[in-house]
Amino acid sequence: MLTHHSTFSFAGHTLHCIAFDPDSFHEHDLFWLPHHAQLHAAGRKRKAEHLAGRIAAVHALRDYGSKTVPGIGEQRQPLWPAGLSGSISHCATTALAVVSRQPVGMDIEAIFTPQMAAELTGSIIDNEEREILLSSALPFTLALTLAFSAKESLYKAFCGRVNAWPGFDSAKITEINASRMSLRLTALFSPNVVNHVVNVEWQTYDECVITLCQPRPTFQETGPRSPALRDPDG
Repeated sequence: MLTHHSTFSFAGHTLHCIAFDPDSFHEHDLFWLPHHAQLHAAGRKRKAEHLAGRIAAVHALRDYGSKTVPGIGEQRQPLWPAGLSGSISHCATTALAVVSRQPVGMDIEAIFTPQMAAELTGSIIDNEEREILLSSALPFTLALTLAFSAKESLYKAFCGRVNAWPGFDSAKITEINASRMSLRLTALFSPNVVNHVVNVEWQTYDECVITLCQPRPTFQETGPRSPALRDPDG
């Protein structure tokens, strides 16, 4: 598969970007992945996205001296080397990866069309959050995309550290500005973190948005582990 690697800085991290051509993907490209057999039943689109994401992750891990290719966990989450955390996401023909020594969540999403925004609003935010987005200086389609993406990044950052499957109503938007969105965790996220506020950084990227969440190191959740809302692989 044809790919191009580049990097850029965002929220104090180096993001590794892989631009890829899904039409150039061939099944034998997957043999580069030690876990390629686990993708046997996946569709062609999923395979190409997964490969691009893992290529980005390998580049990101090299910054930390690791040559590991992240495998796939029981909840489809990337398996990072001991002592490291990371996040992978993809959108259209772009895959991103970030690695950190602290838990981190990152997401990239195409900005919603007005029709998508109208269809998805009620499933992403409540009326109070809607008023916060409407009162911002951002177009509502952009603000709603950011709400969706920020919650995804937050869930990825806490993947494996929360008590139950979190939904979009388990984190409430409290503030949004030109570079950051703040979210308050509710009891639906975990009874142990009620009213805990987490900041998520954001920026636009072509026709997409990128969000990144890295909770304060002092925050430690307790209780049994479970997966994030969506596929943590993006």
